[in-house]
Amino acid sequence: MVRHMVLFKLKEYTAENCNSLKDVLLAMEGNVPTVKSIEVRVDQLRSARSYDVLLSVDVDSWEALDEYQRDAYHCEVVKKYVLSVTNGASVTMDYEF
Repeated sequence: MVRHMVLFKLKEYTAENCNSLKDVLLAMEGNVPTVKSIEVRVDQLRSARSYDVLLSVDVDSWEALDEYQRDAYHCEVVKKYVLSVTNGASVTMDYEF
């Protein structure tokens, strides 16, 4: 299994913006076939170093991660929304487990 994690920083941090992003990210379950599990969390500490929203997606393999990255729903719905609400700041980590 491969875990793909992304941390996002919103243009404007509000509970509504965090929850909207969370809903869009969670909607990948059932819409992106390679996603085996998905978790989305909102930062609670809100320190200067904090990012706002965490996405964690599990897929079967590196090949499945490539498919996930090219998936139409992921690209046309999720990425477009993410780009509209974030300031472009994100960090990612991918690893086998």
